Amino acid sequence: MTHEARLAAAGIVLPGPFAPHPPLLGCLVVQGVARTSGALPRDPDGRIEPTGRLGAEVGIDAGVTAAGLAAANALALLRAEVGSLDAVTRVLAMTVYVACAPDFTELPAVADGASRLLVDVFGEAGRHTRAAIGVAALPRGAPVEVELSALVDE
Repeated sequence: MTHEARLAAAGIVLPGPFAPHPPLLGCLVVQGVARTSGALPRDPDGRIEPTGRLGAEVGIDAGVTAAGLAAANALALLRAEVGSLDAVTRVLAMTVYVACAPDFTELPAVADGASRLLVDVFGEAGRHTRAAIGVAALPRGAPVEVELSALVDE
């Protein structure tokens, strides 16, 4: 099954793509490696919901969902650049930034929402390395932000 077919079979609809502001690029491909800019958890209308920090205004379940949505937004940026997710041969790495209260330590649990989406879409080729990093704040009050790198056919 192709990546695009797996995406459709799972009922996953990619929002956007929501490109970053100029002069930034949403995705850049160099020598077969694609790297996205940070993607926020935007719904199809471009709204970020919820907003706030994990361990304060946002609960873990909402954070996991937001991480999955941010990963979907990163995939939309990737697809816009390479034309189809079927061009992806391997997901390499993902960085998940989590806006959180100082004592919040469940960063990996939140980031798992994004990781699961990649494995759902790409199967074994979606298994990747990852960093989950706690930060004081993210753009527009988002609870998570995802950056993604992958090998692609050129």
